[in-house]
Amino acid sequence: MSYSIQTLNGCTKKLVFNFEKVDLTKQIQEALVTKQRNVNLKGFRKGKAPLDMVKKLYGPQVENDALTRFVSDEFYAAIKKENIRPVGYPSFGNTQYEPGKNVAFEATVEVLPEFELKDFSSYTFKKDSESVTTEDVANVQKQYLESKTQISEVTDAAATLKKGQFAVLNFEGERKDGSKPENMKASEYQLEIGSNQFITGFEDGMVGMKKGDKKVIALNFPADYHEVELQNEPVKFTVDLLEIKEKQYPQFNDELAKEFGFESVEDFKTKTMDRLKVQKKRESQTKLQQEILEKIIADNKFDVPQALIEDQKQSVKQDLSKTLKQQGFNDQMIDMYFERWGDDVSKKADFQVRSGLILDKLAKKYEIEASDADLDVKLDEMVAQSGMKKDEIAHFYKSNANIKRNLMYAIREEKTFDKIISLIKVS
Repeated sequence: MSYSIQTLNGCTKKLVFNFEKVDLTKQIQEALVTKQRNVNLKGFRKGKAPLDMVKKLYGPQVENDALTRFVSDEFYAAIKKENIRPVGYPSFGNTQYEPGKNVAFEATVEVLPEFELKDFSSYTFKKDSESVTTEDVANVQKQYLESKTQISEVTDAAATLKKGQFAVLNFEGERKDGSKPENMKASEYQLEIGSNQFITGFEDGMVGMKKGDKKVIALNFPADYHEVELQNEPVKFTVDLLEIKEKQYPQFNDELAKEFGFESVEDFKTKTMDRLKVQKKRESQTKLQQEILEKIIADNKFDVPQALIEDQKQSVKQDLSKTLKQQGFNDQMIDMYFERWGDDVSKKADFQVRSGLILDKLAKKYEIEASDADLDVKLDEMVAQSGMKKDEIAHFYKSNANIKRNLMYAIREEKTFDKIISLIKVS
C-alpha cells in the first residue's frame, strides 16, 4: 500500500501518498501526442507540428497535467478501496515529484461524521396549546376588513389614547447637548400606536394621554440605531396630542363574506376555524421540534464537515434574500445585512446541518422511510390548508423529481419527529 490514512477529527481524514520509482514518461508521451494533434502552431497545419517543438513549448504544462491526473487517479482509487465517501472536494497539498524517481502528496477530505447519540428518553417538554378561540377567528375577520375601514376622530373628550388607535401630534426632540435637530420634530404627524414606527418607548409613553395633553417623554436611542452617533444617547421628546383617531370597521355580513370568496358569514367562520386549527397545530409542532433539536444538539457534540455548512449558508442566504426583497430591501441593503448578521447566518446553517445529520441517523436507526401513502396524506393536508385542487398540487410535486424528493425527505423527518416524541414526555 502506497498511502497511509490519518484521522484529523471526527469528520476529516488525511491520506498521505508516497510512490517510489514512479515513471510518468509514458503518460507524458501520450499527452504530448494528444497535444500535437490539437495544437495550432504558426507555419504548420493543425496536428502537423513536430513533436519536439510541441514538447519544447508545452512540455512543462503536459508534465504537470500528467502528474495531476496521476494524483487524482490514485486518490480516487484509494478512497474507493477504503470505502471513504467524501463531502465536498478534496484538498491536495505537499506535492513532491522527481521525474523518474518518486511522487508524494497529501489529500485532505471531509466525510460524514460518525457519532452516537445519548439517550434522550428522559427529556420532558411542554407543547403550546393548539386550541383555536372565537377571538382568533374574530382577529382574522378584522384582517379581512382592513381594506374596508375608515379612520375617524374619537370625539369623547375623556377618551385616552390606546394601542391600535392613531395619534395626531406635534413633537420635538432634544438631545443631551440641548440641541433640537430638524429631523427630530414634526407637526400634525399621524402615528399608529403600537406600530413600532418610533424608537422603543415613544409610543408606549403616549398611551393614556388625552386630546390636548402635553408630555415630555425621556428615552434612550437603541444601541443598534442606524445613526451611529445617536446610539444609546438619551433624548427628550416634547409631545402635544392634537387628536385621537381610530379605525371604524364595517359590519361583516353575508354580502361582504362573498366579496372575500366565502358563501356566507357562517362559511367564513367554519373554514377559518378549520384553517386556524391546522395552522396552530403546525406552529405548535414546529416550536416543539425546534426545542427538541436544540436539546439534542446541546447534549451531543460532534464535528461537522465545513463543506456542508458552507453549502447550507448559501441556502440560508438565498431564502433570507427572497424574504428581504419582499420587504423592500435592494441588493446593497441585503449585502449590508449579511455583513452585519453574518454570524447569525453561520449559526443557523450549523444548526440546520447538525439537525439533518441527527434526524437522518435516527431515521436509519428506527428504519423510518416516506412512502407514497405518506405523500398522499401530505397532499391532502396541503389541499385543506390552501384550498387548491388536489390534482394541481399533486402534479406540482410529482412532475419534478427534485421537488418530490425534497418533500419526501421532509415527510421522513416528520415521521422521525413522531418517533422521538413517542419516546419522550410531552405535556
